[in-house]
Order: sequence, then structure tokens, then C-alpha cells
Amino acid sequence: MQITYYGQSCFGITINGKHLVFDPFITANELAKDIKLEEIPADYILLSHGHQDHVADAEALAQRTGAKIISNYEIVSWYGKKGLDGHPMNHGGSWQFDFGKVKYVNAVHSSVLPDGTYGGNPGGFVVESTEGTFYFAGDTALTWDMKLIPMTCQALDFAILPLGDNFTMGYQDAVIASDFIACNNIIGCHYDTFGYIEIDHELARKAFSDQGKELSLLKIGESISI
Repeated sequence: MQITYYGQSCFGITINGKHLVFDPFITANELAKDIKLEEIPADYILLSHGHQDHVADAEALAQRTGAKIISNYEIVSWYGKKGLDGHPMNHGGSWQFDFGKVKYVNAVHSSVLPDGTYGGNPGGFVVESTEGTFYFAGDTALTWDMKLIPMTCQALDFAILPLGDNFTMGYQDAVIASDFIACNNIIGCHYDTFGYIEIDHELARKAFSDQGKELSLLKIGESISI
């Protein structure tokens, strides 16, 4: 799997030749000013919840690429009224796509769409494929429900967890979350974009390394392969 970080909680992940984009928030993110939305490939757009800093570029990206939007029923229905293709899900459900299996799992947060429409309950995604398995947590607090992931899904090769505190769990709670999900290879997201969520990178990495875990804090535009 190839993973590219586009800032905030936006990632592009290539699996089995398909391009997945998670929570696209690029054009409104000053830190991602060098990223060109028009150059990002997308076959599927996965949206964890409806907040602006997770969906700002979803419509434009879907219109340009014809990508299918995967999210909860309320969000997919909202985009459906705009003429965009989508696959609705809800908590605990899974579906086999051409790139792999997606399970929609719980997140503890809030959700409203940019125009004030109710955005349903926020969630995260576990993606299982022949190339590997990972968990994209979206925006969430530390929650006991994370313990269900290793009980119901394949072993995780990596997980993408929010670290910025204030609006989500901070990196201290993310260390505990990594225990709950039985994954020692963590990629951080949802940090530094705004003043409320700035973190000390060295302390965050140390919190994980002290527990024998690895935390990757990717630069915007950086790609890695797992």
C-alpha cells in the first residue's frame, strides 16, 4: 500500500490499484497550499464525518474524478442530492468493494455538514485487503469500542489516529488506543493545522517509543509504502 499525506486528516492510499482518499480538506488548509487538488487521483472518497475540515474538497474531487463516496447514510444521502455517487454505511456494517472490505466502526465525536445539515454519527473505517489491513479512526476520543477491532477484524498493519487533543484524543490517549487496537505502527493526523491542536512532535514520538511503538508524523505531500 502507498500512503500519501495531504494535511490535517486527509490521506491518499493506493490499494490493489484503486485510489482511496480519506477526509479531503486541502484547498482551505493553508499548510497544504502546495498540494494541487486537481492532481489527486480518486476512485473512492471515504468521509468519517461531516465537519468542514474533513469534507471541504469532497464534492469537487468527486465531480472531477467520478469517485464513489463512502460514508454514513446521512452524508452519502446529502451528496446524493448533489448528483454524486455514493455507498451508504452505518456502524458495525461492512461491505466488500473491488479493492477490499470496509467496516464502518464507532467514533466518539460530533458531525454536522457545512450547511448545518445533520451529518449522522461520526465513524472510522477498517479496510481489509490482500495487500494489508489498516484502521482510519477519523476524529474520535479514546473509546473502549476500539477493543472490538482486533476481535472482529484482521490484524492491523498500521492505524491512522488523531493526536491533536482539544477536539479529539491527544497523543497520550492515542498510545492507549494503539494498545486497544493491537497495533504498534501508528500514523498521526489531525494535529498542527490550528492553534488548538498544535503538538510537540518530539514528545509525541517519545510517548510511543517509550511503549515500544512507532509514531510516524508525515510531512504534507510525503508518501510512504507499507
